[in-house]
Amino acid sequence: MEKSLNDFIKRIELEYTTVVKVVDKDASNNSNDRAYGGIVRSVKGKLQEHITEEIIKFAWVYSGGKLSDIEVNSKKIKIPIRLDYVEKINDKKIKNYIKSNIDKYYYNLSVDKQVFYQNQLIVGIECKAYTENAMLKRILVDFSLLKTQFPNMSCYLFQLESQLGGDYSQINSITYGSPATHTLMSYFPNVKLHIHTFIKGERKVDRPIHKYFKPIEKEQIEKAVLMLSEEFKKVLK
Repeated sequence: MEKSLNDFIKRIELEYTTVVKVVDKDASNNSNDRAYGGIVRSVKGKLQEHITEEIIKFAWVYSGGKLSDIEVNSKKIKIPIRLDYVEKINDKKIKNYIKSNIDKYYYNLSVDKQVFYQNQLIVGIECKAYTENAMLKRILVDFSLLKTQFPNMSCYLFQLESQLGGDYSQINSITYGSPATHTLMSYFPNVKLHIHTFIKGERKVDRPIHKYFKPIEKEQIEKAVLMLSEEFKKVLK
């Protein structure tokens, strides 16, 4: 673990640059266009997940915690069926059947990076190479369901690039967001979603970052560390 925040930022910047600059060359060795696209998307997604987990771990230690005290995973969490839904089923046979097998009625759900402390999910982070509003709908639903089990968890979206519209990709001191994104979030009042972008400039389909390199913003790495550090300090008091 790096001794300083500056050293950590330099390492993440180097890892991002190295991976993005070699992914196109490695993927191009596969002549199948569909396989090529799949490889590139997979690598970018895994890169964001890796960066996020490294930020989580550094932020936890930076906040004064011990790494052995937290677990970072993407394990599935059981979301049980709502009992009020079962009670409203008109067909008594179906209702009674569900009740007699109630332990089987759940939905397994997780987000990309989940931070557990003392058996409680304190932070959940969805990791994306980029996000558009159609994808944001699913993210909001997932977090809304998770918060039925862990109501105090904090919810984050970490994206390399943004395709949400508005100024999410401008990386200003204040982000006003986009009309569509705010509208979607307004329908999920139990989810306060923090959206954090690491690369400046709206994502362009015809200019992918593995072909038209864009650097990761150092200040955005630092900001992510400090944001999570504040979250972690709350539970470390």
